Amino acid sequence: MGALKKLFAVGLLALGLVHSAHAVLPIEKLDSYKGAKVYLVQTKTLPMVDIEISIDAGDRYDPSGKSGLADMSAALMSYGVRGDRGILTEAQIADEIADLGANIGVSVGGERAIMRIRSLSRKDLRDRAVQLAASMLSSPLYDAKILEREKQRSITNLLEAETKPEFTLERRFKKMVYGNNPLGDSPSVKSVGSVNVGDLKQFHKTFYRGDRMIVSIVGDVSRSQAEEVVQALLQKIPATGPAIAQLPPLPRSPVEPLSEREVRIPFDSQQAHIAMGMTAIPRNNPDYFPLLVGNYVLGGGGFVSRLMSEVREKRGLAYSVFSYFAPGKDTGIFQAGLQTKNDQAALALEVMSATIAKFIAEGPTPSDLVAAKSNLINGFPLRIDNNRKLLDNVSSIAWNELPIDTLEVWTKQVEAVTLEQVTVAFQKYLAMDRMKIVVVGAQSKAAPQ
Repeated sequence: MGALKKLFAVGLLALGLVHSAHAVLPIEKLDSYKGAKVYLVQTKTLPMVDIEISIDAGDRYDPSGKSGLADMSAALMSYGVRGDRGILTEAQIADEIADLGANIGVSVGGERAIMRIRSLSRKDLRDRAVQLAASMLSSPLYDAKILEREKQRSITNLLEAETKPEFTLERRFKKMVYGNNPLGDSPSVKSVGSVNVGDLKQFHKTFYRGDRMIVSIVGDVSRSQAEEVVQALLQKIPATGPAIAQLPPLPRSPVEPLSEREVRIPFDSQQAHIAMGMTAIPRNNPDYFPLLVGNYVLGGGGFVSRLMSEVREKRGLAYSVFSYFAPGKDTGIFQAGLQTKNDQAALALEVMSATIAKFIAEGPTPSDLVAAKSNLINGFPLRIDNNRKLLDNVSSIAWNELPIDTLEVWTKQVEAVTLEQVTVAFQKYLAMDRMKIVVVGAQSKAAPQ
């Protein structure tokens, strides 16, 4: 066994996966450029560099009736640009990325748009990848013919997705939780069809600017090289732009009539899909760690969680059941869910609700707390065991305006959580009479009794 352990340790070292190797890597805050905040973690394990540009340009900024605009604005950035070498078509962009052996992608969430770049750290290759990304970021063409093609593709995908119960559940649950806030809106055939080239250009001009960006870099680059990368990326980006209307406040403790709390949607599916939840806390809330530890016991710990024990192990009502907190910069969400047979939906919902209610009232046991903290702390190295995961963490720290030493003290903050803190936090932020419930399935069988 000693030889095997030694061999395993050597393998971990070779892959850069040893916890101690990552735990001491500091996050450096560099000088801002064009109003953008910049963060760096230097790693020498692999000759690679991973870069993320977070832009405060998420779905929540979609105008009324134009849901899907933020996604379309980001998606079409790679379908034609005006760069230093003239116009590059989508085919030429794809060929250039392939020739470099790089990855450049853009995604959009509720709060932000994200561009990710992965390249070899060799200067000539890195510089070409950064130059291409800079053109995509600053000078997308937004060709009318390509827009029409992508709109039709999006509409086709939407129509297909509407045939799936999980898609129907997600859309309705989001609307139930966020209400009239833009985060509750979802793209529709009509809203996507209404997007035009002028909308794309105006959205890009309004939101894609330095004072709404955060650049995070992880990889084999020095501080001076990182500064060069940022300047090349944002050189043609304006530092500021037009005034942006303030978003409506998010519902934090909504109190709607009971009849509006629960929705049952008929759907011709073999299983009923159930979601339950409500708005919760932003990531920078001091109660984040008590809720994280407590939820590990409730529904985040897989087979050792309360929900799994009550719903699956004792009653066989579902193969899987979960709960989680997904905190954002401005707010967060708590959600629990499962899939079950239509004729078991009422019982499954009852058991899930009762389990959550009991946990809110009583909290974890001392042994539950010890086990949860141990599992979270021992699993921490897996959260930062490669550059991409490390970049995820750096990006989250920067976006949510957390202390720069968050990764260094993460395990200490988990260890410091007490039973009382967990119970108080759950009772403070969750309440069963404010939970939104959506059940999607055969109406006659899925309806709770």
